[in-house]
Amino acid sequence: MLLIGLTGSIATGKSTVSSLLSSPPHSLPVVDADILARKVVEPGTNGYNAIVKYFGPTTPDLLVEPSDSMPENGPDGKGRPLNRPVLGRRVFGDSDERKKDRAVLNGIVHPAVRKEMFKSVLGCYLRGHWAVVLDIPLLFESGLDRFCGVTMVVAVSKADTQMSRLMARDAHLSREDAENRVLSQTDVRVKARRCEARGEGKGVVLWNDGPKEELARSLEEEMAKMHKASPEWWSWALLGCPPLALIVAAWRFWQNVEINKRWEASQRAEPKAKL
Repeated sequence: MLLIGLTGSIATGKSTVSSLLSSPPHSLPVVDADILARKVVEPGTNGYNAIVKYFGPTTPDLLVEPSDSMPENGPDGKGRPLNRPVLGRRVFGDSDERKKDRAVLNGIVHPAVRKEMFKSVLGCYLRGHWAVVLDIPLLFESGLDRFCGVTMVVAVSKADTQMSRLMARDAHLSREDAENRVLSQTDVRVKARRCEARGEGKGVVLWNDGPKEELARSLEEEMAKMHKASPEWWSWALLGCPPLALIVAAWRFWQNVEINKRWEASQRAEPKAKL
C-alpha cells in the first residue's frame, strides 16, 4: 500500500486537495491529522487533561465559557471543550515564549495523533486499499515523511497570496494573528523545494496559484502517474504476504532517511555557499 504524505501550509490549498483525493474519481481514504488532533484533546482524554494542567493556570479563558447550553463541567461531565482560538493565540508566533508553549503543546498532541494514525493506516492496509493519504500539516517537521512512499506539497509561489487567502477564509483573524499563524509554520516554498529534492516519483509539488479547476487537473495528472507505479494488484500482493509488506516498508523508510540526510546536508552547506 502506498502512503501519500500530503502537506502544505495554512491557506495554500491542502484541504482542497485532501477533499479532491477523498472524492471520485480518486476515492482514497484520508487520515487527517487535524481531525485526529481534535479527537485526542476532547474533554476526558489524557491530552485534554495535560493541556489544562499546563496552560490553565496562566490562561483563564482556556476553556469555552459556561452557558445555558454549556454546563460548568461540560455536557457529559468531563469538562468544557478547549477554546481553540485562545489556545492558538497562546502558541502561534515566533517569539521564544510562544515557541516554548508550542513545543509543549506538540509534545502532548503529536504522540497521541501518531498512535491514532497508525491504527487508521493499519485498517486501510487490511482492507486492501492501493493507497492512503496522510494529511499532515507538519509532515516534514514531525519526521513522518520517512514513512511515506510519496510526499505531496500544495504550495503558492507568493506569500501575499497566502496571507490574503487566510484573511478571507478566517475573517475573525486580525492581520497580526494571521501573520503569527503563517510564521509559526515552515515557509511553504521551503517545503516545496524539499519535496522536489526527493526526486521523480517520490516528491510532488502542486502549485496552487490559479483556480481550483487548474489544481484539480494537476492533481489528476500526478495521481495517474502514482497509480501506474503502484497498481492495485501490488497492494493485494502486499496484503497477501505481510513479510513482503514489511520489507517494502523498511526499504522506503531507509530511502527516505537517506533523502533527509542529503537535504539537511544541503541546508547546512547553503549558508556557507552564500558567504
